[in-house]
Amino acid sequence: MSSSSAAPGSAPSGSAPIAGATPLSLCAREPHVPADRLVAEMVPPPRFDSVRFSTYIPDPNQPSQSEAVQVLEGFAAGLGEAPGTGTGKRGFFGLGRGKAPKPPTGPRGVYLDGGYGVGKTHLLASLWHATPADPARKAFGTFVELTNLVGALGFQQTVQTLSGHRLLCIDEFELDDPGDTVLVSSLLARLVEAGVALAATSNTLPGKLGEGRFAAADFLREIQGLSAHFRALRIDGEDYRHRGLPEAPAPYSDEQVTRAARETDGASLDDFPALLDHLARVHPSRYGALTDGVSAVCLTGVRPVPDQSTALRLVVLADRLYDREVPVLASGLPFDRLFSEEMLKGGYRKKYFRAISRLTALARDAGRLVDAD
Repeated sequence: MSSSSAAPGSAPSGSAPIAGATPLSLCAREPHVPADRLVAEMVPPPRFDSVRFSTYIPDPNQPSQSEAVQVLEGFAAGLGEAPGTGTGKRGFFGLGRGKAPKPPTGPRGVYLDGGYGVGKTHLLASLWHATPADPARKAFGTFVELTNLVGALGFQQTVQTLSGHRLLCIDEFELDDPGDTVLVSSLLARLVEAGVALAATSNTLPGKLGEGRFAAADFLREIQGLSAHFRALRIDGEDYRHRGLPEAPAPYSDEQVTRAARETDGASLDDFPALLDHLARVHPSRYGALTDGVSAVCLTGVRPVPDQSTALRLVVLADRLYDREVPVLASGLPFDRLFSEEMLKGGYRKKYFRAISRLTALARDAGRLVDAD
């Protein structure tokens, strides 16, 4: 099937036209995201709007999970507004705020150390929600989103913007990019000086080829002089998305995917190879905006990704779709065959496994789009 000749919303070759509304096409979108939106959107993603420590279900066989909840609840309680800080209101770039309060004693940061799918993001978002501070004085974002913010505002302006915060949560700290790691490490040092508390989760270093999980010591070493400010919390367990759940659903036919796209309000329909090509033309910081208003992503002709650069872009898209709880209905190969054996054994293996896990969960969610026919 040709990946580039089909018009947006057209039926896959070999399929009869299907009645219904013309679906959206991600390939037809080229979003532009202003800097102020990058700042305003530094909150837990929609999937984690309602999570709290009380909704985290620890695995009874993994006591470290319950212990992590207790420690994080205490950490959040210690981040309340300090006397004399006022209402916490501030200008857009942190201007007009009062003098920063003296930071409380004890570690100013926590690092959640564990494999993918053990609920680290759930706990990180719960910490954000539980911290008794105005939402405008708390920030939550992935490492990539934080580096995009620095790129949009500049280093000094980013320091001014975030230094009035009580808490900065960084999900998926990307230690596989040395340059960005040094940049963000310098940023965090400035924020700690301003009294900002930190919380982070992280990914695996490229050189850790055989490890089953990321080691907290590597994270602390990579963020250089900040080690003393972090308390590492190990969270053991298996991927919760696979606990007692059925195996990933088999892909649907081109006709089923196209029909569901045409019969689902707000659904997009794209040929998978064409979408991969389009992602190369859109900066990853815009992948969230790429899916604005999309209720479901329908893909035809899923096949293995051709190279590592393409694979890493797909990982970012998978993260944004998962954050926004956008179901993914697909034909072609199942998602566990997206990445080659070489990729799954290489330095970015945890990213790829996370993408497979998340896309599998979204594919499971998408079954209702076909079952409802």
